[in-house]
Amino acid sequence: MSEDQSLTFFSRCLRSRSFMVGGLMTAFLLVCAAISLFWTPGSAYDITITNRFLPPSAAHWLGTDQFGRDIASMLMTGTQNSIVVAVVAVSIGLSIGVSLGLLAAAKRGWTEEIIMRLSDFSFAFPAILSAIMLTAILGPGGVNSILAIGLYNIPVFARLTRGTANSIWTREFVMAARASGKGRFRITFEHVLPNILSIIIVQATILFAIAILAEAALSYLGLGTQPPEPSWGRMLNEAQTLMFLDPMQAVYPGLAIAIAVFGLNLLGDGLRDVLDPRLSRKR
Repeated sequence: MSEDQSLTFFSRCLRSRSFMVGGLMTAFLLVCAAISLFWTPGSAYDITITNRFLPPSAAHWLGTDQFGRDIASMLMTGTQNSIVVAVVAVSIGLSIGVSLGLLAAAKRGWTEEIIMRLSDFSFAFPAILSAIMLTAILGPGGVNSILAIGLYNIPVFARLTRGTANSIWTREFVMAARASGKGRFRITFEHVLPNILSIIIVQATILFAIAILAEAALSYLGLGTQPPEPSWGRMLNEAQTLMFLDPMQAVYPGLAIAIAVFGLNLLGDGLRDVLDPRLSRKR
């Protein structure tokens, strides 16, 4: 990327309100997760019954829960778990799904038909229901929830990649590459993949938000991250019996989930406008 192209790219980033707001919200979560690796305002694990239901103070920024654990520390540590689950799950779907989509577009015929029919079959089951089924079979835990969410992401990336790659295969520069004697797989990596990479990045950002929401849902049901590791979904589950006693215990993790999902959706929307300016001009 030349200097002029870099300046144009960054100027588009600064003009996109969705990108800026979503980027700031996402950066806030990443900073919280990074800081919690070596410091939290209190302990997210120690149970101190004498400190239960303490109000917000200098020692406990958001107060304590029914077990005396520091809520702010639990939220910060829970950010780590949500990000790790989302990153690994989306990476599984991205690596396998994009590879299958590129293979389907390059080979066509029965290869494409088999890959797409398997994708259609997986879409017959709702995402959360599929994740619940897999974690119920394999057992609860963070690793199994990553696997369940990652498996759902594979057909999403496969269908997107195959559809966008097929449109690139009809372009003149690809036909010229084929006429020059280049093989299908060389064309795929030299010409097709670079031209669909921006679409894949945007989709990965959106699925990152969905993965965080799915992890919270699984943890809420007791199938995701297990104690004593903090999780936003399990914090919501534990707070549902305390709604009349201390409703803020449900508000804090709910707000964290909302910020994460809303911020990543805005970031994905902004990236779409930044990477493809034609879309923003059509609005």
